[in-house]
Amino acid sequence: MFGLINLTQLQRLVLGIFVLLLVDIIWVASAELTKYLFDEYKKPFFSTYLKTSMFLIYLVGFIFWKPWRAQCKKKSGVYDQTDSNDGSSERLLSEPVYVPIKFDDKNSGHESEDSTSLGNERAVRFNSVSEVRQLSESQAEDAALARLSYSATMRAEEARLRAMSKLPIEHVAKLSIIFCVLWFFANLAYQEALKDTEAGIVNVLSSTSGLFTLVLAAFFPSSKGDKFTLSKLVAVLISLGGVVLVSVGDLKIEQFPWGAFWSLGGAIVYALYLVSLKRKVDNEDKLDIPLFFGFVGLFNLLIMWPGFLILHFTKAEIFQWPTGKEWLYLVANGLIGTMLSEVLWLWGCFLTSSLMATLSLSLVIPLTMLADAFVREVKDYNWEFYVGTVPVFLSFFAVGVLSHYENWDPVLVGLKKIMHCITRWRLEVR
Repeated sequence: MFGLINLTQLQRLVLGIFVLLLVDIIWVASAELTKYLFDEYKKPFFSTYLKTSMFLIYLVGFIFWKPWRAQCKKKSGVYDQTDSNDGSSERLLSEPVYVPIKFDDKNSGHESEDSTSLGNERAVRFNSVSEVRQLSESQAEDAALARLSYSATMRAEEARLRAMSKLPIEHVAKLSIIFCVLWFFANLAYQEALKDTEAGIVNVLSSTSGLFTLVLAAFFPSSKGDKFTLSKLVAVLISLGGVVLVSVGDLKIEQFPWGAFWSLGGAIVYALYLVSLKRKVDNEDKLDIPLFFGFVGLFNLLIMWPGFLILHFTKAEIFQWPTGKEWLYLVANGLIGTMLSEVLWLWGCFLTSSLMATLSLSLVIPLTMLADAFVREVKDYNWEFYVGTVPVFLSFFAVGVLSHYENWDPVLVGLKKIMHCITRWRLEVR
């Protein structure tokens, strides 16, 4: 995406962290908008369905983005290698087109001047049309590359290899069908949990997505950055502990919160969605992310609509058309908080690692409260909030360092040194 294949690993990591932090800021603004919306319109399924279907807008790119249209026109046999081996050059050329010839000299088009001067009855006549054939796309591309300089040829070859490694449209559409369902239910679970459960409990349980991501990535690794280490496990647990401290003021458990099941289910499905997609596509240059989400919106629109009927007739969520003000909130939240942020978030995941992407979700909680403290001047936060914010941010950047130094596990090294010291001390005592 954006042709960043020449970036070093460190540059990709720094860019990925910046993108994830930008997404967190967008999500904080989106969360503030959702608070106003859910006070008046508590329809989680409708909200999730509408915002996910808005991804369909990305498919408008077929009108403006030529490479997408070219993939649709491309056939599996524009240039067949087997045809070039049988010695027939006709198959490398297009059908002939006959173009009229324009002569500058009035006498040069029909008879040869030499023949008339000798008085010979024989005359040389030229055809008034010329036959024009065009090379196939692959042959023409090779001919154009042959005329370039060495450096320009290398750049063009890199661009061509990058384009060849990109998934074709039919494969992107197949991926979108699978991950459309996972993405939809992960977001629906979070919305349902917020409807019936305290925000503090939902935030704590949703932050366990990082733990599930770490476990799933250990069993289904997609890159070296997703390798399981003890240091990453400690960082995730520290982040989870920080989220508990930050949210302790909202943890008012008077009876069992049934929304906890929605929160845990959403955390598991979100981790499964991210790890599975990262395993299918290990590099952002192989996948057109806007195209992927465009198909997600299309299939969501076509597949998920029966949910309205089921929820309405079972009275789990009575269908109600939003008012004009509610439509404004829904569309604005969908454009910024879903369409833009999800594309950037998935791109940040490819640039860093799946674990860092899920840990960035936890940063939204303290950032939202900080926004309330400085923007709305809310001053009733307790000391646990300010103490808990520190480990949440530190664990996020710690995982970034661990992702860069892939084979470095300081916790494991420290444990080995402690065990070595204990063993040596026991031998000295004996």
